[in-house]
Amino acid sequence: MRWFRVYSLKILAHIGVLLPLVALIWDFSQGQLTADPIREIQLRTGKYTLVLLVITLGCTPAYLISGFEQARQFRRLFGLYTMVYASLHFLNFVGLDYGFNFALIREDIFEKRYAVAGFAAFLILVALAVTSTSGWKRRLGKNWRRFHQLTYITALLAVLHFLLQVKAGIHAPLTYSAIVVALLVFRIPAVRVAVSKSGEWVRKRRYLTL
Repeated sequence: MRWFRVYSLKILAHIGVLLPLVALIWDFSQGQLTADPIREIQLRTGKYTLVLLVITLGCTPAYLISGFEQARQFRRLFGLYTMVYASLHFLNFVGLDYGFNFALIREDIFEKRYAVAGFAAFLILVALAVTSTSGWKRRLGKNWRRFHQLTYITALLAVLHFLLQVKAGIHAPLTYSAIVVALLVFRIPAVRVAVSKSGEWVRKRRYLTL
């Protein structure tokens, strides 16, 4: 029955991650994306990208605290879906918003700080997605894990991208910033060991109830 539990959780994860995209497509087809649909698409895809990025980074702490093996196994799945939503976010920007006018796009990217941060985060995500395969993991060897720690840099750039765009009501970007900083603190070896030890009690309780 273990295989059923694993695959059922994967199916639920896929469904959960795709539901926002389905809702977005539905609202677009029904003309329910406010008076400025392009901006609404940009806001939604940006939000989904950031949420998935935080979830991806939270998989390892969740595993160490709970002992839930699938939390660690789903990192790649959530990471790839982060790239999907980031690509939609970027394509909406260059396609629907700027009509693939690359002169204007280049001007915007290099002159606006939020665009610089967002574009840098997107480029790193592309590199991480390309090198996420088993083949690249073999090629990079020990450097693969180090390279993929750039995910944290991506997260910092993403929250900066969000923060620089907000003109009023900065509660949401500050909340995401606090979460990302907390996940970065978790990377400190001493903190990681302490969290792992504190999670032993939770894991033991979980195994006793199985």
